[in-house]
Amino acid sequence: MKIIIAGAGAVGTHLAKLLSGEKQDIILMDDDEEKLSKLDADFDLMTVAASPSSIAGLKESGVAGANLFVAVTPDESRNMTACMLATNLGAKKTVARIDNYEYLLPKHKEFFQKLGVDSLIYPEMLAAKEIVASVRMSWIRQWWEFCGGALILIGTKMRETAEILDIPLSKIGGPNTPFHIVAIKRGNETIIPRGDDVVKLYDIVYFTTTKKYIPYIRKIAGKEDYADVRNVMIMGGSRIAVRTAQYVPDYMQVKIIENDYIRCNRLTELLDDKVMIINGDGRDMNLLVEEGIKNTEAFVALTGNSETNILACLAAKRMGVRKTVAEVENIDYISMAESLDIGTVINKKMIAASHIYQMMLDADVSNVKCLTFANADVAEFTVNEHSKVTKHLVKDLGLPKGATIGGLIRKGEGIVVTGDTQILPNDHVVVFCLGMMIKKVEKYFN
Repeated sequence: MKIIIAGAGAVGTHLAKLLSGEKQDIILMDDDEEKLSKLDADFDLMTVAASPSSIAGLKESGVAGANLFVAVTPDESRNMTACMLATNLGAKKTVARIDNYEYLLPKHKEFFQKLGVDSLIYPEMLAAKEIVASVRMSWIRQWWEFCGGALILIGTKMRETAEILDIPLSKIGGPNTPFHIVAIKRGNETIIPRGDDVVKLYDIVYFTTTKKYIPYIRKIAGKEDYADVRNVMIMGGSRIAVRTAQYVPDYMQVKIIENDYIRCNRLTELLDDKVMIINGDGRDMNLLVEEGIKNTEAFVALTGNSETNILACLAAKRMGVRKTVAEVENIDYISMAESLDIGTVINKKMIAASHIYQMMLDADVSNVKCLTFANADVAEFTVNEHSKVTKHLVKDLGLPKGATIGGLIRKGEGIVVTGDTQILPNDHVVVFCLGMMIKKVEKYFN
């Protein structure tokens, strides 16, 4: 597959690195030669020093034969223009990064497709949705819903109070177990567990289950004493913060602390009265105490500085906040953030890359999620009648090592999968894959 990525910024560079390991034909274009020179030697990709909105530059990059054209420069209008030109020059499918929520409304989809922009991606909005999902409950690290919540993926860290420590999974589970442990993150290693594996102290364990059994997962994880999230404090008034405040459930009270007075005024215009805007430095411990951090269940650090966000979350933890979320855009800091036990980490470019990666797949995939800590992905496949997965029981499918089926949704009902499960056409199947293995798994669903 030939993929052209326009824009060698944070998202474009991360996506190019990601895909270059997939043996795809990757071309990264940008009009800043210095950005490109740092990449060319280290990764299996070509670079073109040209403007994405230049017809000559697009022709030079070979856009006429591109299967996918992705425009992720910081300039929304430039991305839209580049996609329109790319479509007219022969690109089969185009994706534009945007920062205008209005463009995502369903009524505009056909309009943009006629212009030559097939898909739109708004990384800040995707990041905000991930944050809201992770602060739903103070005891979870990550929470994802499939098919409107028919099946749930929960990631939570094991403390001393967990009931399932040091017991082989074969002894925990059985044919009627209402959950499936799809992965264990231990230190820097991610394990797709087998029956003889055990859960150890401080592991992050990923469960698939249905809503009915979430209290049971909470019990066996030893998290019943964690308070429900009612008060959320956000440090930094970024676009992600605005979207997060708009998406949180109505029963949650939100405070945003922002140092820039002019930005505070803008935030009061963008958000309704239920969100309190405080002008001040979120690193000021006295200010945090004044604003009630000791009665806050969730603290979210969304400044433009990864180090500040990590340290702020550590400080909030020391002050008794159970649930902390940090935006960490420096990928090198993610494992450090986990080792410091700061809670949930949000990385905008990894989230955006997962969504774009989904568009490369030939199978019918409605969801691809990146597990930030675990160097793994979760994909939701829709099964067609000729799919290989319908030919055998799950235990006889011969899935590649590093992949496991976490569950399925059949006629709107979530089902936890065992080795004896038979997958049927039209099922929605949730697959957990290490690294970038989704391409290897998708052939089972084609």
